[in-house]
Amino acid sequence: MDMKRVLEETLEGYTGEGWNARAYLSHDAVQDIYTVLSVGTHEGRRVTDANLVVRLVGEMIIIERDMNSDVLLDALLQAGIPRAQIIAAYAGEPLPDAA
Repeated sequence: MDMKRVLEETLEGYTGEGWNARAYLSHDAVQDIYTVLSVGTHEGRRVTDANLVVRLVGEMIIIERDMNSDVLLDALLQAGIPRAQIIAAYAGEPLPDAA
């Protein structure tokens, strides 16, 4: 299984048009950091937010931030990524020393 490809395809599912906003996937290919950024309006004001921040470190997916009702962890599990390779850092799960 190509974990990077599965991660990218899964993250694409969090992009697109939403309620008063649009979400975009951004990727720093050097550091393997992914973000899903939402840009929109709320009560007449412009708002932006990083809904998801995810790092790929070796064979581990580290979820640093997830502000979605449909959490990325569940989506990755459904896509076939083993739970042992996913760290929900935003929920307080410990990181390996190399991360």
